[in-house]
Amino acid sequence: MKRRWRAAAAVTPLLLLLAACAGNAPQDTLEPKGPVARQIDNLINPVFIVAGVIFVLVQGLAVYAVIRFKNRDDGAPEPVQIHGNTRLELTWTVIPALILVAVAVPTIKVIFDLSRTPANALEVTVIGHQFWWEMRYEDLGIVTANELHMPAGRPVEITLKGAKDDVIHSFWIPPLAGKQDIIPGRESRMSFEADEPGVYLGQCTEYCGLSHANMRATAVAHTPEEFDAWVRNQQAGPRTPAAGSPAAEGEALFTAKGCAGCHTIEGIGQGTVGPNLTHYMSRAVFAGAMFDNTPGNLTRWLRDPPAVKPGSKMPNLGLTPDEIAKLVAYLQTLN
Repeated sequence: MKRRWRAAAAVTPLLLLLAACAGNAPQDTLEPKGPVARQIDNLINPVFIVAGVIFVLVQGLAVYAVIRFKNRDDGAPEPVQIHGNTRLELTWTVIPALILVAVAVPTIKVIFDLSRTPANALEVTVIGHQFWWEMRYEDLGIVTANELHMPAGRPVEITLKGAKDDVIHSFWIPPLAGKQDIIPGRESRMSFEADEPGVYLGQCTEYCGLSHANMRATAVAHTPEEFDAWVRNQQAGPRTPAAGSPAAEGEALFTAKGCAGCHTIEGIGQGTVGPNLTHYMSRAVFAGAMFDNTPGNLTRWLRDPPAVKPGSKMPNLGLTPDEIAKLVAYLQTLN
């Protein structure tokens, strides 16, 4: 029996170590892709090393004491008691205090550095909803969802807001920055920057309901030229479908089925409950970045939204396959 316990004790740490290994970890906060994330990472590493050394020392001494001084019922005298040893007690009080000071000084510096508003920053407002993100570029007149578009090499200053009558969320793009809570009725700020163009995956990290795990986000970093082109496209109005086409019939259904009461499409509706769909097809993902933006996924979504995303505020409209096909055809024109 003792051998089994010893084997389990030896194997368990190895299994925990292997569980931490991953070949593809797109939300790895330990692989910074921007200056803000790198500054946080440079703080984590030395603190982790200090904490690891202390952990090994303390646990090692604890294990040694348990083995060396356990009660053997052999009549041996009690170990020498050290209570009241002023020099020893001062030593193990002063040393932890100095360690805490050494950790606190760089931590406080990083906190103040990250609280500063960077120069020449792109201003974006991010609003948390159950279970999706609204992105508002107030200076550019752009409203989109779930994808934060930004030029690489330029900082983004984000104002975080909670939607009225919503719950607490937490915005996190691990390769670019730390977490920041979004609380209804309050504003908070954060900034970050991407070193290179690319797509950086994020997540809501505050439990917010049934589809908390499905409330994802992406930060899309462009070259400056690509970002300018994205801005021009977003500022343009939607195309009008050809008369008599399935897309035109889908446009009529969009209003007839009440979709325009929840979603905004320029010239069609001004709903604010769900994401702005004016340039829906310019996004790579939808439904809180849960699905790739493909006709098949959109068809599945329109068939019964709450079934594929529990807790979704978009109801099942009881659409027929023909109505779904026409709505999909219309939404695919919104690029």
